[in-house]
Amino acid sequence: MESEIIQIKTDRVEKTRIHEVDFNNIPFGREFSDHMFMADYKNGKWCDFRIEQYRPIEYKPAMLGLHYGQTIFEGMKAYRNIDGEIMMFRPTDNFERLNRSAIRMCMPTIPVDLMMEALRELIRIDSEWVPKDTESALYIRPFMFATDEFLGVKPSETYRCIMFTGPVGPYYKTPLKVMVEEHYTRAPKGGTGSAKAGGNYGGALYPTKLAQEKGYHQILWTDSFEHKYIEESGTMNVMFQIGETLVTPPTGDTILQGITRDSVLRLATDMGIAVEERRISIDEIKLEHGRGQLNDAFGVGTAATIAPIELIGYRGEDMVLPSIDGRVLSKKIADGLKAIRYGEVADPYGWMVSMN
Repeated sequence: MESEIIQIKTDRVEKTRIHEVDFNNIPFGREFSDHMFMADYKNGKWCDFRIEQYRPIEYKPAMLGLHYGQTIFEGMKAYRNIDGEIMMFRPTDNFERLNRSAIRMCMPTIPVDLMMEALRELIRIDSEWVPKDTESALYIRPFMFATDEFLGVKPSETYRCIMFTGPVGPYYKTPLKVMVEEHYTRAPKGGTGSAKAGGNYGGALYPTKLAQEKGYHQILWTDSFEHKYIEESGTMNVMFQIGETLVTPPTGDTILQGITRDSVLRLATDMGIAVEERRISIDEIKLEHGRGQLNDAFGVGTAATIAPIELIGYRGEDMVLPSIDGRVLSKKIADGLKAIRYGEVADPYGWMVSMN
């Protein structure tokens, strides 16, 4: 996609809000840094690149993105390693996935090099917002939406891309209780499940609410055709340890190609852990639990990284998994990822990118 010569205008705030934040108690997704990046797409190209104060934005009621769901987003994190250097975990992979989502949603792609330059500048300006402890990070949210004023159902001709940041603590503070969903569907075959499109998440809110009213934190989604095969857990990819093998559903047009998922599988393989990407039925999960072979289950994603699952609800009964404290495999993987992110060990994969 054609873009103008990259020249980012910067309008910095006169007074930072950082002193209003308690960095010892950071809720997830409630605190936002001083600045944001913005760019507009019009006349077939991206233009007007700027960094300005994080602030409210105003749009007219007929804006197409508010009506027909042409909205996509990404999520990534910046960390401060043991040497104080600000590092990102696989950021170009996130921007490439943003572009895959754009294609699926009939939106323009945006150059990865442009987004990386904007991200570097944004983090440089707001570098003090990157937490210094290893339980927190700076979350980065790039998103894109349609901006045409038109009530006909068609792709917009204009778009806006915004990227903002904010310090975050853990996404989940306790192990998860999940419920197998056999009626509602996250994404059908041929749908938008492989894209990070806003509608995927909006449509999941009601069935998740129903599960939470029953005492669960999240849903364990099943396929839309038979409601038999496991797909994702809430907003995360999901993995199971059956015996000594790590098993996870294969990605496709109903399951997001998670970057944390890919990292976990590569790390596990190099640790000598047997890995299988294949369909997993809820009947198999129930059978292996009954045999005492369901040794671990956890969600994986940018926000949560590794989120242990303590029980799985299925048709009114709860399958309680082994104690979190006694699990070896997921802890080994989580510790391995954390050591790479914070520079405690060498990064043999080239995942970490310096933002200094």
